[in-house]
Amino acid sequence: MTLDQLQSTLPDYFAPWVQALGLRAEGFDADSVTLRLPQSDQLARAGNMLCGQAMMAAADTAMVLALVNHFGEFRPCTTVQMNTSFLRPLSGQDGLVQARIVRAGKALAFGEIDIRGAQDGKSVCRASTTYALL
Repeated sequence: MTLDQLQSTLPDYFAPWVQALGLRAEGFDADSVTLRLPQSDQLARAGNMLCGQAMMAAADTAMVLALVNHFGEFRPCTTVQMNTSFLRPLSGQDGLVQARIVRAGKALAFGEIDIRGAQDGKSVCRASTTYALL
């Protein structure tokens, strides 16, 4: 898998509104994928803070790409559970969304996501997910 291959997955498998987030593949290893969520006025709420809905969508998208990386191809899947905790606001900088696979079996996959400021490296959001592999 390459960054270009991961990036090209976005228009192939994700809805136009997810593509409008402007996510960019930044890095990956055997168990994780990192996406950049650019700062945008369209994703900000009062005080120029990134809205939670955008963070949750980015986290979900990053985990699907982590599964693509893990399996070497897209496998149909659906989110069964996502538990999200918002730790602090993110404003004035891009977010880095790192999705890590905890376990991927035949029917279910489990993952953890950390979103942190691209400049200060501070965690702003943590999520755990479960996916059904179809």
